[in-house]
Amino acid sequence: MILRDGVCLYHGSYTVVEEPDLSRCRGQKDFGQEFYLTTDHEQARRFVRASVRKAISAGAVSAETNQGYVSAYRYQQKTDSRLRVFEFQKADAEWLSCIVAHRRPDLLPGVYKHWEQYDILTGKIANDNTNPTIVAYMSGLFGPVGSDEAIQQAIRLLMPFRLKNQVCFRTEQSLQYLQYIRSEKVTWQIK
Repeated sequence: MILRDGVCLYHGSYTVVEEPDLSRCRGQKDFGQEFYLTTDHEQARRFVRASVRKAISAGAVSAETNQGYVSAYRYQQKTDSRLRVFEFQKADAEWLSCIVAHRRPDLLPGVYKHWEQYDILTGKIANDNTNPTIVAYMSGLFGPVGSDEAIQQAIRLLMPFRLKNQVCFRTEQSLQYLQYIRSEKVTWQIK
């Protein structure tokens, strides 16, 4: 189980994020337009550079920016919790369908609607290394989207045992369970 009381979660960004704001999150990501974290500190550090690249492209920071931040949070389970949480135990057909539905709601509208009921989704992350396989699957390269054959081919190519985790906070209510701890600066040399 990824999400448990007291677990430390990390978010890599071009800026310190003390108070997450869902309206600032980008859409069409693995689990939708929500606030993403991970239990893997090194993975969050790697996300910093990707976040800075996107911020440079959007004009939010200077092209010479060579730093970002990993913000740390503690998840605090409340005894009266009414949060709806779903954890994908592995990268399987259900996980792949959820990701595809959030990246392209028009492909699997019923699947997309199903996941709207959850406050938090957790599971494996589809990162830059897996993106070509997911795009190929969504374009029908392995067969019709949603078919067993296409799903199984995509899962085999994704090598799910190598994927790290992500925790996606989808609602304002779920953000109340995060306690900001600190941020650490991450820098690198500009080539």
